[in-house]
Amino acid sequence: MLLALLKTMRPRQWPKNAFVLAALVFDRQLAHLPALFKSLEGLFIFCLISSTVYIINDIADVEADRQHPTKRNRPIASGQLPVKIAVIATIIILLICFPIAFYLSDEFALVVLAYFLINLAYSKMLKHVPLIDVLIIAAGFVLRVAAGVSLIHVERFSPWLYVVTTLFALFMGFGKRRAELALLTGSANAHRRVLEGYSLPFLDQLITIVSSTTIIAYSLYTFSAPNLPTNHVMMLTIPFVLYGVFRYLYLVQIKNEGGAPEELLLTDRPLQLTIVLWSIAILLVFYIHWPNT
Repeated sequence: MLLALLKTMRPRQWPKNAFVLAALVFDRQLAHLPALFKSLEGLFIFCLISSTVYIINDIADVEADRQHPTKRNRPIASGQLPVKIAVIATIIILLICFPIAFYLSDEFALVVLAYFLINLAYSKMLKHVPLIDVLIIAAGFVLRVAAGVSLIHVERFSPWLYVVTTLFALFMGFGKRRAELALLTGSANAHRRVLEGYSLPFLDQLITIVSSTTIIAYSLYTFSAPNLPTNHVMMLTIPFVLYGVFRYLYLVQIKNEGGAPEELLLTDRPLQLTIVLWSIAILLVFYIHWPNT
């Protein structure tokens, strides 16, 4: 039963919550242990809160999931995890998380509450509204970044990162919708009602707009943010972002993958290598003393 509960909590989705650490890394506080530990605590809280949303969603959709060819195998729909136990687990997690969130920071607790309520609204109705569904997904990533900012004393965190985060999340979200529409073709509407409001040409236009602006926004950040080396060495990270965007476009439009972006991050080696190299470059830029900085 514990394994069934863990499966319902979707731990494979937890890497998304790493955006909570953005403020810590990009404000050069990774080596500051109090800030590091507090950010990691916030990351843990976000993982649990996001998991409660999945549990609540599975409880609400249990009857519909039982009629679905694959979702019927989910622990709650299949009966591996009784609804009563899932409800009790949700209550316990919430009773643990929110007091800890307030202990960490009042602002952090408000961000967590906003994230929780927005995701409940998304699961209940907003996921069926075209464009709004992807905008809500993007808002979730921005709230993760805001949560990280609220946990520590940030000195020079650039607002450009909020812009880049929003555009990146929109890029991934529209790519996900395109992959779903291409994969399900004629039966798309039966599996996800919101796909009625999309078409492949429309999504391709949206992806073109968002991918272009993501690259532009990130490029502007690399030489305009106040806490970067004045010799503009941060611009050397742009090629990694370019390849990452191009690789994801390739997977979505050529391979018809991307319906589950988190799966691509766990399985696509070129994408993984790009993220690792970009992360190393970021650490080198922020945590090595450069001349003329």
